[in-house]
Amino acid sequence: MGIGAAVVVVSALAVAGIAVATLTASIKPTVDLGGAAQTELPIPEIGAIPGGVNLLLVGSDSGQGDPVYGERGEHLGDVTILLHIANDHSNATVVSFPRDLYVPIPECDASPGESAEGTDGGTDRLNTALSYGGLACTVKTVSALTGLEIPYAAVIEFNGVVAMSNAVGGVAVCVAERIEDEYTGTFLDPGEHVLEGMAALQFLRTRHGIATGSDTARISNQQVFLAALARTIKSDDTLTNPVRLYGLAKAAAENMTLSTSLNNVTTMISIAKALKDIPLDRVSFVQYPTYSEDGGLLPRDDDATVLMQAVAADQPVIAESTGAGSQSTGAPAQTETPAATDAPTPTDATTETTAPSADPSVPVALPPSISGQTAAEQTCSAGRTLDDQ
Repeated sequence: MGIGAAVVVVSALAVAGIAVATLTASIKPTVDLGGAAQTELPIPEIGAIPGGVNLLLVGSDSGQGDPVYGERGEHLGDVTILLHIANDHSNATVVSFPRDLYVPIPECDASPGESAEGTDGGTDRLNTALSYGGLACTVKTVSALTGLEIPYAAVIEFNGVVAMSNAVGGVAVCVAERIEDEYTGTFLDPGEHVLEGMAALQFLRTRHGIATGSDTARISNQQVFLAALARTIKSDDTLTNPVRLYGLAKAAAENMTLSTSLNNVTTMISIAKALKDIPLDRVSFVQYPTYSEDGGLLPRDDDATVLMQAVAADQPVIAESTGAGSQSTGAPAQTETPAATDAPTPTDATTETTAPSADPSVPVALPPSISGQTAAEQTCSAGRTLDDQ
């Protein structure tokens, strides 16, 4: 069973660096001790990271041996999300990759610390890359799939989601139809619910209680949470509350495995400064386009090219509709899996695509097979009851 763990990492990374600066600024006046110890040293000024950023966020389902999550099998990366920040920091795109997407897995070295034995390569589900060669292998796999260089990456576990949702003080999510899931213990009536801790984790993990019950429907449900989280951090006092910021930074540090390139405060602060001023309507969450075949998912290559060309060109993107697990406020729930997930093969359903505009400020209208939303859009989870499962 997959998790939506990585959806909170985007905000965690953004505020972790800000927390350091905010807590430092909140320290009371110092006491003059006299002598050499009083010598004033220069304080470095850290600005936004120059240029664009590609950062891969992976949610592991290992459970870290915690018995509360029951017996876990392989160490799989059941959530894989790519965060792209434009070169001029005017927009950001967050691409979710389905766990059951069949892709070429490159040759990867063993990573004993991640219980990964290495692989000679081959074609397999994306979520197996973490078990084959750890975080580095997942980065190599996604980089080859997207054509993007990915210098930063992080892994988060179940307990990290619990800790960070607690630190932010909960996230208010909208539920359109009742969610009932015996597997995760998620039972939510229509309306607004403030979720934190284990309740937030289970909401992000639920699949059976969402629309079609597919992992791709779960991704769009996770985007409901992520967009709400982004609005929460922007609208309340999170960015100016030292205690809350410190809690997020501490939770991130204690519950995430970071790439060497990301494991320093200066880098985190500089990425945070690049993220913090992007308008909500220029932060887009989209799902990598796929089609079903023989029980698995394959890339919808032509539509994926439109998406990745837009990302590479630093253009904001707009999805035509939300996925099966969510709906726009006031709109009817989707009852069938959209073309992005259970569509026929490309030879049976061809989508017209257009190249991105030369003007990087013009949003690219994505093909219908690519679902998603912006952080500014109000959406609700499209649930289903036990009777429909």
